[in-house]
Parts: sequence; structure tokens; C-alpha cells
Amino acid sequence: MSLEISTKLQELPLLPKLELQALWQELFARRAHPRLRRNLMIPILAYRIQENAYGGLKPSTYKCLQKLAADQDQDRKTPLSLAPQLRAGTKLLRQFQGEMHEVLVGDEGFEYRGKRYESLSEIARQITGTRWSGPLFFGLKKGQKVRSAQ
Repeated sequence: MSLEISTKLQELPLLPKLELQALWQELFARRAHPRLRRNLMIPILAYRIQENAYGGLKPSTYKCLQKLAADQDQDRKTPLSLAPQLRAGTKLLRQFQGEMHEVLVGDEGFEYRGKRYESLSEIARQITGTRWSGPLFFGLKKGQKVRSAQ
């Protein structure tokens, strides 16, 4: 990050609301909503400054977000899936009972110690000897804290 951009970002929290509103007008070419709180303006302005300096979202990311928004507009009852999307070639690492376990994500399933598995839960069961949520075991899902048995 350039020194100039870094300095601008560090100064944002120090600016009074009137100056933040003026900066908003400059960066967005429209006035900020009068009820927009100062503490919400700061991260939005910080993002915009960086976006102007380094470029915005990749076109593919923008397209994906547009599709999600359109889908959500059509069916508001369907919850958004925020589950991580694992790409083929991704390695998942998990230390369990002092041993490091490595899983390779494939196009159709997972590979663990040279064997193919349909789900991460199968692999977690293989490693622990008990029923586990694979995504939870590998830290891909929030839930109970994963205990590392050592």
C-alpha cells in the first residue's frame, strides 16, 4: 500500500463528520444520507479510497454478486449460502492427536492418504474413529470450538 493511501486511511477516523460528508460527496459524486452514522462512513470511505487507487472487484466477482442479489430478489425466503466453496487443488490441513492430516480437494470429492472420499465427514470419521462433521473438523464451519486432542 502506498504511503499516501495509508496516510489517508489513517486520517479518516480523525476527521469530523462534516469533512467525512464532504469526502463522500467527492468520492461518490452524491451526498451521503444525512442519517448515515460516522462510524459506518469511515469503512465505506476507506474501501472507496482503496478501490479508486488499486481498482475494484474483479468482473467475475462483481458478476457473482449481481447474480446473488438477483436470486435473492426473486426468492427472499431462500437463505444465502455462505458456505465456503472449495476449489479443486485446495489442501486442507488439520492436526489431530499430534499428527498432521492433509486432504486434497478434487473435482469430485476428496483425497486422503491416496484414497478417494465423497465427503469430509467420512475423512473426519476415518481420522478420529467417531462421527464428526467434516466441515467442522477441518475448520470450514462455525460451531462448537474444535478441540485438538493432543
